[in-house]
Amino acid sequence: MKIVFMGTPDFAVPCLDALIKAGHEILCVVTQPDKPQGRKQILTAPPVKELALQNGLAVFQPEKMKTDETYEELKQYDADFFVVVAYGKILPKRILDLPKYACINVHGSLLPKYRGAAPIQWAVINGETETGVTTMLMNEGLDTGDMLMTLKTPIEKSETAGELFDRLAKLSPALLLETLEKYASGEIKPIPQNHDEATFAPPLSKDMAVLDWSLSSETLYNHIRGLNPWPVAIGDINGNKLKIFSSELIDITSEKPFGTAYAEDGKIAVVCGDAKVLYLTEIQFPGSKRMKTVDFLRGRSI
Repeated sequence: MKIVFMGTPDFAVPCLDALIKAGHEILCVVTQPDKPQGRKQILTAPPVKELALQNGLAVFQPEKMKTDETYEELKQYDADFFVVVAYGKILPKRILDLPKYACINVHGSLLPKYRGAAPIQWAVINGETETGVTTMLMNEGLDTGDMLMTLKTPIEKSETAGELFDRLAKLSPALLLETLEKYASGEIKPIPQNHDEATFAPPLSKDMAVLDWSLSSETLYNHIRGLNPWPVAIGDINGNKLKIFSSELIDITSEKPFGTAYAEDGKIAVVCGDAKVLYLTEIQFPGSKRMKTVDFLRGRSI
């Protein structure tokens, strides 16, 4: 099949790679413009662009999707499908109407739950025990189109957002390939979403990073998992603001005030708002490197 692929981050790379290896004709790869990254603000290509160039594919990086220039560029390809995986831009109706069959999106949640930019992270933050991947027909809304196929998977109790992100990225290609084949042959009947059951997953921000020790230990534990690897949780420990990459739930209560921190069993223990103790297991103090707390506490006291 003739396909225009739209995607930007690491999550989209396995799907593009699978389409190439399956022998589909990739007419063009559409991705967001290169952006400055790091302290030195070096102009960096999106991961999808890197894979496209490695395979000699045409790359298109429009600043805006609603311009006549973008429309004319995409119209020339006469594609069977537009496949969209974490592209990061809303497509206007006239672009959605271009392919022969449909614009199909791969989304990292079980729709209609967690529509939006950060479905994987919010599923972890909210303590969900199950998530998955949904393929759907695209419309002008934000992840509101009819669903085609879903794949479910449990969320492990200790799994971080980054770990779940990588796992869903690896599960997505097989679902995408099956969806394309069955939709083109008429084997799939689209299912409208129940909009009353919709929840939203807005982009993460650094403002979310600061932990409130008055919350329950489980809430804080999930928050730490959901913010790893970005923006990373920040906690105040005896006047020091440190990054917290991982923690451990334990069945211990304390009569100390919430926010009290002390060293115990090679870990930093913090009393939470429900009087339960949360162990911090991997941290980074200001001016120090990221390390396990057992290593940090050697020769130090809390």
